[in-house]
Formats: sequence, C-alpha cells, structure tokens
Amino acid sequence: MPVWLEVSARTLVAAIALFLLTKLLGKRQVSQLSLFEYLTGITMGNLTAYVSLDVQSNWYLGLIALGVWGGITLLTEYAQIKSKKARDFIGFKSTVLIKDGKVLEDNMRKERLSADELMEELRKKNIFKLADVEFALMEGSGEINVLLKRENQSLTPKHMGIQVGPEKPSEIVVMDGRVMTEPLRMMGYTEGWLRDQLAKHQAKIEDVFLAQVDTYGELTVDLYDDMLQTPQFHERQLLFANLKKSQADLELFSLSTTNEDAKTMYENSAEQLMDIIKKVKPLLHN
Repeated sequence: MPVWLEVSARTLVAAIALFLLTKLLGKRQVSQLSLFEYLTGITMGNLTAYVSLDVQSNWYLGLIALGVWGGITLLTEYAQIKSKKARDFIGFKSTVLIKDGKVLEDNMRKERLSADELMEELRKKNIFKLADVEFALMEGSGEINVLLKRENQSLTPKHMGIQVGPEKPSEIVVMDGRVMTEPLRMMGYTEGWLRDQLAKHQAKIEDVFLAQVDTYGELTVDLYDDMLQTPQFHERQLLFANLKKSQADLELFSLSTTNEDAKTMYENSAEQLMDIIKKVKPLLHN
C-alpha cells in the first residue's frame, strides 16, 4: 500500500476513534476543562497523531492507548462524582478573593493573581468599582464569580413587592420553513393552531425562517424575505385593557343608578372584577 494511502486510512480511523471517544466522555471535554481533562485532551491529540503518521508501528496499538486513556478519564470522572476528596485532589478547590468587601491578599498570592488581573476580571462582569463588590470567588475552573453588595444589585419585581406570572422558556416551533413537532407539542399546541397563527401574520410555514412561541402563546415570526413586515399583535394587553374598561363601566353604572339593589349589584361586580384584574395583571400586563 502506498505510504500516502496508508497515512490517509490511519488518519480516517484515528479521527473516527477520537470523535467516538469524545462523544463517550461527554460535553465537559468540549467546554470548560479541568486540569486532568486538559491533560487528557493533549494526550489524546498526541496519540491520534501517532496513529495517523507512525507507519512503522502497528496502528491498533495507538487505538488501544486511546481506549485506555478514555477508560482512565471515565473512572476519574466517576470518582469525582462520588467523592469530594477525589474532586479536591484531582481538581482545584475554590478560593475566596474578596470577602465582606475586603480583598484577601494572601489568597490572591496563593492563586498568583495580580490586582490588575482581578480588576480585569471584574470589568468583564461590568464592575468598575471594587467598592461595589461584597464577595468574589475563584472557582476550580479559574473563573471568578462575584456577588455585588445589596445596594448595587439589580432591582427586581420581588424587591418592589410586585407579583409576576410564571415564565417558561420559549420554544422554536418553525425552523428553516419546517415545523418543529416536538417543541410545538411540549408547548401544548397543534400544527393547526400554528397555521392559524401564521395566517394572522399573513405568512405560510414555508415562508418562515424562524418562529418562536412564548409562555403566553404569543408567536414571534421571522420571514425569509426581510422586506416583508408581519403584523404585531398585543392580545394580552388588549384583554387587560378591556377588563379595566369593564370594571370602570360597572363603577359608573353604580353611580348612575338610583335603584339600591342595582347599585349594590354593580358595586359588588366591580369589586369582584377588580380582584380578578389584580390576579391576572402579572400575566396580561407586560
């Protein structure tokens, strides 16, 4: 067999083996790596090159080495899942860098982190004043996570005592002109409903690049033709406005009538509708 053909065949086999092994080891191998996973990645890359190019050796020996390294990695990850001592030994412990608003210089030196590097990491999180930070922690991955002082934290509806409705992730229901059946079913809708909603937007499924449904059943549509404008609907806001109008009408009727029974009925109805409005406001008024 010509050398170039043998190298090509070895490379193809090595690439397939490395791909399957990476899939077996899971997502962590292609995201934030631990120390051991970093070493594993380098070693597997070298072994793959050995399988591809060392035509003087038996190719299957490299595959055996890849399999052994993959097995060691799986056992190591299993040990880390089961034992905190194993996690601390194989990986790195978290280190507190800022506590109660004060920088811990000893821990900074331990992690060989300069003041400039600390401020750079804070700026990456849009924090430009050290005085705004209550607590900062360097994770085992090397990432620095920060807790701001309470007065510098973002204001939320909870801080203001405002009740908000539950929120679920929006789902893509049309992609590249094709209906995504499973997400549509998970949201509790049918393809017939989807077609009716698209008709309101004056669009067909094959005209749609992306369509997304949110928690409240509102459909956001992006068409292939960017020059076309789809109508915007605000059904929830319109329903909320109609409820408010109805409640105001009941109060007006109670003030206008001279019949005491009717006045009482209108007042009670207005109060009941106001209670309903308060309950549905988080769902409709946004």
